[in-house]
Amino acid sequence: MRILITGGAGFLGSHLADHFLAQKHEVIAMDNLLTGRLENIEKLKGNPQFSFIRHDVTQYIEVDGALDAVLHFASPASPVDYSQFPIPTLKVGALGTHKALGLAKDKKAVFLLASTSEVYGDPEVNPQPESYWGNVNPIGPRGVYDEAKRFAEAMTMAYHRYHNMQVRIVRIFNTYGPRMRKNDGRAVPNFITQALAGEPITVYGKGGQTRSLCFVSDLIRGIDKLLHSDINSPVNIGNPQELTILEIAEMIRKLTGSKSRIDFRPLPVDDPRVRRPDIGLAQDKLGWHPEVSLEDGLSQTIEYFRK
Repeated sequence: MRILITGGAGFLGSHLADHFLAQKHEVIAMDNLLTGRLENIEKLKGNPQFSFIRHDVTQYIEVDGALDAVLHFASPASPVDYSQFPIPTLKVGALGTHKALGLAKDKKAVFLLASTSEVYGDPEVNPQPESYWGNVNPIGPRGVYDEAKRFAEAMTMAYHRYHNMQVRIVRIFNTYGPRMRKNDGRAVPNFITQALAGEPITVYGKGGQTRSLCFVSDLIRGIDKLLHSDINSPVNIGNPQELTILEIAEMIRKLTGSKSRIDFRPLPVDDPRVRRPDIGLAQDKLGWHPEVSLEDGLSQTIEYFRK
């Protein structure tokens, strides 16, 4: 296959590039480096099956030659990023998705959208199945990301229905692993960075809000299976093991051997109280389930941050 990955220098995009190159596919990574980093793909530069294009996907996308798949992963993806870049976040979800879909249509390629569990907002059901429509504040500080992804899903399904395109939508739940940025703003890199530095570990609220953490290699396997399936509707990919933020902080403190204290701060606006995927569809239709334990995954991530 010949695959284009937008956001290809980002955390997930670079892992996808590694994965597909290991399977002997040709990979084109496209990124404007707003939040992506060239160091994530540095080791791929000598691979004749890999190429990089620096480009903002909200502008017209042109790629020479055939494409079998377009994987649209370009977007700021953490609260720190989309509070710093609210308008680019909206534009990449709307204009970027439109341009990427247009390219996939022109090339007769499968289009795979990286959506998110954030489309469920602050959910009133737990776990969250794909059939749940969500509880999102469209004008809150998180709305720029949540609504950008919801719009991206709507446009993707419109292209599927109107143009009869083959599309895939992966709703990604909290994912962690090597190549996350230490200033990412999400819980795992925050906690690890603070614990390794001996600084207070920042927990918002009382730490009772829950998250479900999926190791990056498990997510990548799930995305590959979804790409090669015939499912055109959204599919949750994540780990249904639900932990409180405080439990995650304490586990990281233990695994790092840190003596950092827990520093409780006010809860951010619209911070989801619960987050847990219903992965029944992925299990039944893709034969997928997470395999990496939280302790193993966190240990690998801590080792990356130590280095």
